Amino acid sequence: MKFLHTMLRVKNLDQALDFFVNKLGLVEIKRNDYPAGKFTLVFLATAQGEPEIELTHNWGVEEDYTYGRNFGHLAFEVDDIYETCERLMKAGVTINRPPRDGHMAFVKSPDNQSIELLQKGKALAPQAPWNEMENVGSW
Repeated sequence: MKFLHTMLRVKNLDQALDFFVNKLGLVEIKRNDYPAGKFTLVFLATAQGEPEIELTHNWGVEEDYTYGRNFGHLAFEVDDIYETCERLMKAGVTINRPPRDGHMAFVKSPDNQSIELLQKGKALAPQAPWNEMENVGSW
């Protein structure tokens, strides 16, 4: 068995792509429009090509999608969790669970999906301002 992808429904494809591509650094690897079904599928991957995320945009859907804790979260390993969180904050992303321990942080996509960021290798030494920041919202 091989893991293929996780599908996320998104309300605004441009906002979702800005978050996942421009801010998180994923790469768009394939896009398919289905006019008869009125939806677009965009497949994203890390620079190494795996794992894949399928963004599903149903045309003309205006209401927000409901979500629940049963989905959980997506997780990405990063080279420097402090640098990654700093870059995301400068891009307007809220750090819901700051990397106080130098190991783990959580942010949310524009469609409210939780994204876990994990430090590659050993945790970095705790440092300000991260070790002094409180959680914000849910994650």
